[in-house]
Amino acid sequence: MTVDHLAMASLTTTTAAAAAATSASRLLPSSSSSISRLSLSSSSSSSSLKCLRSSPLVSHLFLQQAQRGGLRHVTKTRFSTKCYASDPTQLKSAREDIKELLSTKFCHPIMVRLGWHDAGTYNKDIEEWPQRGGANGSLKFEVELKHGANAGLVNALKLLQPIKDKYSGVTYADLFQLASATAIEEAGGPKIPMKYGRVDVTGPEQCPEEGRLPDAGPPSPAQHLRDVFYRMGLNDKEIVALSGAHTLGRSRPERSGWGKPETKYTKDGPGAPGGQSWTAQWLKFDNSYFKDIKERKDAELLVLPTDAALFEDPSFKVYAEKYAADQEAFFKDYAEAHAKLSNGGAKFDPPEGFSLDGSPAGATPEKFVAAKYSSGKD
Repeated sequence: MTVDHLAMASLTTTTAAAAAATSASRLLPSSSSSISRLSLSSSSSSSSLKCLRSSPLVSHLFLQQAQRGGLRHVTKTRFSTKCYASDPTQLKSAREDIKELLSTKFCHPIMVRLGWHDAGTYNKDIEEWPQRGGANGSLKFEVELKHGANAGLVNALKLLQPIKDKYSGVTYADLFQLASATAIEEAGGPKIPMKYGRVDVTGPEQCPEEGRLPDAGPPSPAQHLRDVFYRMGLNDKEIVALSGAHTLGRSRPERSGWGKPETKYTKDGPGAPGGQSWTAQWLKFDNSYFKDIKERKDAELLVLPTDAALFEDPSFKVYAEKYAADQEAFFKDYAEAHAKLSNGGAKFDPPEGFSLDGSPAGATPEKFVAAKYSSGKD
């Protein structure tokens, strides 16, 4: 694993600017291990360099990040200079582009899955970053995309790559988590209390080993869920709440080995047709997942062993019953659990992260109404 080096404070602003050019031209990740090359927009680099030249900490702050393989973005006020792993202004604009992508591609489920799988490798018992896993953008690399649990996620990365290219000042780690939270919210789910500023890993050798993500059909489903999610510092309530995100999406047998090739709910899309969904309106975020698993009245809907465990395990059942009866309680607990999963193991710059709430970028596009789609009507 790579280790950050301390920059020499005595280096001049001229040297720092030269390092900027070198860093901006570096290809991250390499063409052999990622979907595309990372480019640095002229507007982002010029504004960042302007701040850097005026900062008394220019040599230390810039060179330290350059050696990590990326450029930190600097905001200077009258009293202080603060660095960010992602440019907050670009991140706000990227959120609007993600909303547009969701409204045209109906890719809410796979965006949620992308964010979860980048974050879901976290091991709370490992202190060092990035060895501990978590949301660090490692899913941009081919070696991790080829993990069995990540089958199909290359399609999510392809959808997001044009946005990443447009907003080069946003890290992959932040982009993946932004897309995931925005997908939940745009599908009718709760507002997620997200923070940003996640630092990216810089090479495929920093990807976690395969086997950290949950399996759909383990021999002991409830124990398997606890083994995986307890490792991330999550509890039974959070496990059940997060499972409720299966209200979105479909399982495709050619990817996961689970589900039917198609059902009356999925045969016409939207998006690529096929697969088996957990709910009838599989692009609408609500508590129907818990209701459907409890009732088991519709053979067209998917129930995995790990889904069934939520009503079979005594501790899980308390929360599953609660969420089936009370959508507001589910939304509250889900939003908190999603944010906790998204933050676990991540390295933030600034360390406390930053929020995008309160200052949206531009006008908000028309809300996507999931009830218009995937109604299950023949």
